[in-house]
Amino acid sequence: MKRKKTNIKINQKQKPMYFYGLYIFLLFLILLFCYSSKTFALGDPKLISTINSAFEDIESWLLKIATPAAAVAVGTGVFMKKFSFGDDEKIRTGKKLIKGSLFSYAFILAIDLILSAIQSLVG
Repeated sequence: MKRKKTNIKINQKQKPMYFYGLYIFLLFLILLFCYSSKTFALGDPKLISTINSAFEDIESWLLKIATPAAAVAVGTGVFMKKFSFGDDEKIRTGKKLIKGSLFSYAFILAIDLILSAIQSLVG
């Protein structure tokens, strides 16, 4: 037995109806998602405010720790240079320590400035 192929052909008049139906369905989905996101986003969610406050606490803690750490590193580098007694390796290590600690401290302060600028732009 041979099977007959059945081809479903869409009439020229039916093509716009399918297109409009699909268009209305997609528009309905978009409106549904937009409406639901607006209703849920009216208040500040508790989890997000908790996470934001946690990040702000971590940032302030890092800034409080960075200043004395940089001071200790610079002091160590200065003492290493001072008490090297002419050893070129210790002088070079002390210079690297001073440059590295100052660069790291400047980087931490720059990150704080960048984050506060972004925060002022966003909210």
